[in-house]
Amino acid sequence: MTPTLRPYAAADEDAAIALWQRAWQVAYPRIAFARRVEWWQGRWRNDLVPVATIVVMERDGELIGFVTIDRKTGYLDQLVVAPEHWGQGLARALIAEAQRLSPGGIDLHVNQDNARALRLYGKCGFAVAGEDVNPHSGAPVYLMRWRPQVP
Repeated sequence: MTPTLRPYAAADEDAAIALWQRAWQVAYPRIAFARRVEWWQGRWRNDLVPVATIVVMERDGELIGFVTIDRKTGYLDQLVVAPEHWGQGLARALIAEAQRLSPGGIDLHVNQDNARALRLYGKCGFAVAGEDVNPHSGAPVYLMRWRPQVP
């Protein structure tokens, strides 16, 4: 069945946080993300849900991805796809939805060692616009920026 997009509902919280944790665990197997679930819950409830538009992706009733975009600032905080669905174009569909919701442009931060994400964002028209450090992890990150092309 084709995945569908829909607005986030409060009932999606546990599934979204579990998916977030699972995806990051596959991307960074050396880090014990299970110890950070409470932090993720707080970040989700306090930092994302109050300000971001969250769009979830489902297939057969299962949450398989989501994107968070602050429509006021154009900041994309999270893009998550279930690891078993990586490489199927789902992340591109979520990015396209974020671009639709924030047509003036999008900024985001990406860990500098996340080559997979850097390739994806590059293919979707994002460019590196600066460097920074993640305030939560201390990891070096790139500021990436997408702006619509003007004809």
